[in-house]
Amino acid sequence: MKAVILKEVGEFAVVDKPIPQLTDPEDLLIRIEASSICGSDVHIFANPPGIPAVKGTTIGHEMVGYVEAVGDAVTDFKPGDRLVLDNNVPCGHCYYCKTGHPNMCENMSTIGVDRDGAFAEYAVVPARMAVKISPDLPTETAIFAEPLNCVMGAMDKLRLMPGENVLIMGAGPIGLYFTKLLALNGAGKIFVSEVSPFRAQYAKDCGATRVINPKEEDLTQVIREETKGVGVDAAVDAVGVLLADCIRAVKCNGRILLFGNNSSVNETICQADITRKELTVMGSYVGPHTLPGTVNLLESGRLHLDHLITHRITLSQFAEGMEAMRRGEAIEVVITSDLS
Repeated sequence: MKAVILKEVGEFAVVDKPIPQLTDPEDLLIRIEASSICGSDVHIFANPPGIPAVKGTTIGHEMVGYVEAVGDAVTDFKPGDRLVLDNNVPCGHCYYCKTGHPNMCENMSTIGVDRDGAFAEYAVVPARMAVKISPDLPTETAIFAEPLNCVMGAMDKLRLMPGENVLIMGAGPIGLYFTKLLALNGAGKIFVSEVSPFRAQYAKDCGATRVINPKEEDLTQVIREETKGVGVDAAVDAVGVLLADCIRAVKCNGRILLFGNNSSVNETICQADITRKELTVMGSYVGPHTLPGTVNLLESGRLHLDHLITHRITLSQFAEGMEAMRRGEAIEVVITSDLS
């Protein structure tokens, strides 16, 4: 089969690999129907890498697939079932797994990082990480399940009340998912901070009340003007380096949700600003226990995301999709087999 692997630091290759075989009785062999490129995949192929992956590993974790074969211990899947996947595989035995926080697992392994993933024609995955989906759910809707699942975990923490005003920092794919979900959740005004005109237009299409380019406008001043001098009820940093901007934009007693993850950058903030304004600052890392609900939402037909697909390519065209992501000229890049 064809697969995209990490060849060397900063390099990928499309190679021929043997179709993987079941060895664990609790695993599934799946045929990949479609996969998509995540921002974290861009970080994997950077030099130096923002996310270190294992050399030779098949990369990719956003996928839709069909069950080809099941391990001897699998009872809830059968060949022909269609599924999506949570790629963060907890051990199930450490302190955090046993106390209901598997996203904090001390022994986490990650499909598409340190174990073979979805940029291939077939993959072997743990059955416990998969969720069945309807055979009627369009592929170009189902493909959003994994990244949307992570945002659903964050929404569970944010708990936005209908009518509340919110600021989203960044209109990359994650920022756009937040925009769509917050609009569906009944947000009042949705402000999005974004410097790229390309992404700004997508933010408007997703329901943003106003898109602010912080290079051209004073973000804090605009927020004050738009909220009668008070500030937003909540701010979401979908970039990973913009906490200080969030602190300035939220009202007293407001809340900030930090989602973007960039460990290579240090920020300077004044802690007294958080104390004086009595702010609540929350972190959110992937989506524990939220994939079934994410599938329910996608199957409901209430959330339309397929307009965010900017590129449709095959495995052999992977370089084209990766380059578009690196240039910031893509939102969702969907990949299918050369044989599709």
